[in-house]
Amino acid sequence: MPKLLQREKAVLIVIDMQEAFRKIIQDFSDLTARITTMIKACQILQVPIILTEQYPKGLKHTVEEILSVLQTDQKIYEKNTFSSCGAKGFVEHLENLKVRQTILCGIETHICVSQTAHELLEKGFQVHLLADCVSSRYEINKQIGIEKMKQSGVIMSSLEMAIFELMKSSAHPCFKEIQNLVK
Repeated sequence: MPKLLQREKAVLIVIDMQEAFRKIIQDFSDLTARITTMIKACQILQVPIILTEQYPKGLKHTVEEILSVLQTDQKIYEKNTFSSCGAKGFVEHLENLKVRQTILCGIETHICVSQTAHELLEKGFQVHLLADCVSSRYEINKQIGIEKMKQSGVIMSSLEMAIFELMKSSAHPCFKEIQNLVK
């Protein structure tokens, strides 16, 4: 499978962007803004979006900035496992979408994002990590998490890299709309 993203084969997975992390993730506002931009781009390009929440009873729900740009019927998978693959119905949802490429973003890089990436690789998915759309409480953990995923075969990407790969060309009918998102 090519290592460039293909719109019809991709899904965006937003991992655990929950309210309890707002005060403990240093770059939380910037991270949230970048992820919101990615969500909007995926909506324009008709790329499916899946969200997870880690133990929402304790960590609260997905932050309002993200919820406000989602469709009202957006499926959010609650989980207690660190990997999103452990959420009831999550893997089945991916299989029903008939996608082979996953685009990951969210928190924390070295725990839930990393374990999700590794399980998706084991299940035969190609995993793209938006390295500018993940974070951890400590920068060292973010860097170690990224490095481990990279060594395991995760494809490093970024917000703009992914968006422009999904479009393929400036001739794409949504190019101007997408360009306005990333300006």
